[in-house]
Parts: sequence; structure tokens; C-alpha cells
Amino acid sequence: MAATDPATPANTGEAPETGGERTPTVIADDVHIVYRVYGVRSRGSGSAALSRMLRGQRSRRVQEIHAVRGVSFVAYRGEAIGLIGSNGSGKSTLLRAIAGLLPPEKGRVYTNGQPSLLGVNAALMNDLTGERNVILGGLAMGMSREQIRERYQQIVDFSGLNERGQDFMAMPMRTYSSGMQARLRFSIAAVKDHDVLMVDEALATGDKMFRKRSEARIREMRSQAGTVFLVSHSNKSIRDTCDRVLWLEKGELVMDGPTDEVLKAYEEHTDRAAGGPSRPRPRPRQQGNGPRVRKRNQETVR
Repeated sequence: MAATDPATPANTGEAPETGGERTPTVIADDVHIVYRVYGVRSRGSGSAALSRMLRGQRSRRVQEIHAVRGVSFVAYRGEAIGLIGSNGSGKSTLLRAIAGLLPPEKGRVYTNGQPSLLGVNAALMNDLTGERNVILGGLAMGMSREQIRERYQQIVDFSGLNERGQDFMAMPMRTYSSGMQARLRFSIAAVKDHDVLMVDEALATGDKMFRKRSEARIREMRSQAGTVFLVSHSNKSIRDTCDRVLWLEKGELVMDGPTDEVLKAYEEHTDRAAGGPSRPRPRPRQQGNGPRVRKRNQETVR
């Protein structure tokens, strides 16, 4: 694993299985992520702020945003794990920490293999054509130019960008809709087998046919012994793709368990928040070899 191979994390409840039956790919051990925003002022106009900048004055005020709070879990090879929660709950931040893009303020993240983060906002270059971006994206994932040439048509066919007779691959990416851009990014990432693939909202874009292709590809990657994390606000995509779900709210892990069980609890929670009919929430069960399941008050459910 990356960094050092840890002992059983203190907050995961049980050690991963050994003996070749289940192979851990990601261990999050009491992970905290804090953003710091410098120069925050609660008062003053924009012109006053510009005047201070021109005079070389800087505000010493710092605002801290605790985006992820003590999250612990173990992911295993062959799993597809959905991440759900309201906007701002820390889902994308957690993926960035797993990918090594954000250092934890506290706790550790261990990975077995190379994690790859694919997000709708993943940066390619808008002024380059779709064809050039395929090359750029492939190189960024560690593919050789020969591998990219061999798989280029597969990427184009999967994206479906040229299905209507227009050669969009020869056009600058800035001419694409946001959905077309997301389809191209997912298609580039999907052509490679990943140790750990993290997909941020990509399945929420595109037409029904593309979503079905994306879901089928994720299932295929699972069968090839990878681990997939999927962030989506589409519960249907989570149900169709994932066998396990992590539910985050306000940066805390609320529940970790089988997809149907966690989604049922989450949907009841959102119904209550929206003023819908109140139904009793089922008692969460602990996964046989996974981390503990938490309630919102952080009490351990045994």
C-alpha cells in the first residue's frame, strides 16, 4: 500500500480479511480535511478591498472549513462503492483525498495501487480538439502514444460524439456542451483498467444510452478486479452500479452498508427534510467485514 502498511485502523471496527479472499485497496483512517480561506472579511465594500490591495495591505483573517470529519472505512478489490449526501457534504473532497490531491489535516489514507480521479470538472484543454484531448488525457493516465492510438477509436465510439454524423472530435472542446465534455472525459478514463477509479457525477450526464454504457463499463471494471467509487445525486445510477454505499452529511460518515439499505434510509431522511411523510428509519446494520456504521450523533451501532 501507499505510505506504510498500517495496523488495523482504530476507527474501522474490524481488520480486513486476509488470505487472498478480500484484498483492501483503500483504507481511510479517521480522515479530516480542512480548507483554509485567507483574507476573509465580513465587512467592507469591494472598493475598500481593492484599495487595501493597492496599498499592499493583507487581511489576516482566516476562515476554516472542516469539509471531512473523522471518516473511516475500508474498500476492497472488486467493489463498486457509491458516495451519497446533500450538496457540500464532503463527497468530492473525500475523493480528492483518496486520489492524493488533498493532504489530510488528521488521519491517513492508504491505497493499494494507483487511484485515478475522474470528475465532470476534470481539466482537459478547451482550446484543443477532442482528438488532441484524447491524447492529452491518455498521456496523463500513463498510457503510451501507441496505446492511445490503438484505443482511440474505442474511446470515440464509447463517447458517442460522432454518432449523429458530425465530426466533433475535430472541433475544439469549447464548442461542446457540458454533457459532451463529461462523456469524453469518462470515455478516456474508461478505456484503461484502473486499480482504483473514482467517478464524480459523470453518469449524471449524457443520454440514456450513454448512461447504460457507462454503468456496464463500471461493472466490467469491477469484474477485472478494480475498485470503483461513484459520486452521484442519481439514486438510480447508484442502485444500478454499486453494491455498497457511503452516506456523508456535513463531512461525517452517517452510514456505510449495502446499497438498498443505505439508500432507503437516505431517501427517508430527504423526505423528512423536504416535509414529506415521516416513516420510521430502520436500524442500520454493520457490514460483516467493513467499518462501523454511525448515526448522526456518532454513537457506534453494534
